[in-house]
Amino acid sequence: MKQLVLVIGSLYGGLAVILGAFGAHAFKKILPAEKLISFETGVKYQMYHALLLIAIGLFLEFQTSLEKSAAWSIILGTFIFSTSIYLLSFADHWGVNLKWLGPITPLGGLLMIVGWFLLAFYFLKRN
Repeated sequence: MKQLVLVIGSLYGGLAVILGAFGAHAFKKILPAEKLISFETGVKYQMYHALLLIAIGLFLEFQTSLEKSAAWSIILGTFIFSTSIYLLSFADHWGVNLKWLGPITPLGGLLMIVGWFLLAFYFLKRN
């Protein structure tokens, strides 16, 4: 689990840099300002949680279900949150109706929040 968290954190971080660069350059030409701001929000949250995953991957042992649940909540929440924002940002450009993703995005956010609170609970229980 430790290696998986570190690999996913690294991949999320690398993808955030790539997508951030595209957002700052290529996507500026094709996305309206409000869609670009949403896209950048997805990139920021992906990077924040990539760094969190690397930190917990380095410092936790993932021997308890609490540690594993926190990591999976962050992994899945980040994927759902950021990916849905990316897709919604491009929906008009692609000419597709992805409005059904609107309610999905907050579920990803909720999973990220759950992951943070599970970490807090883990740290409180540890001592």
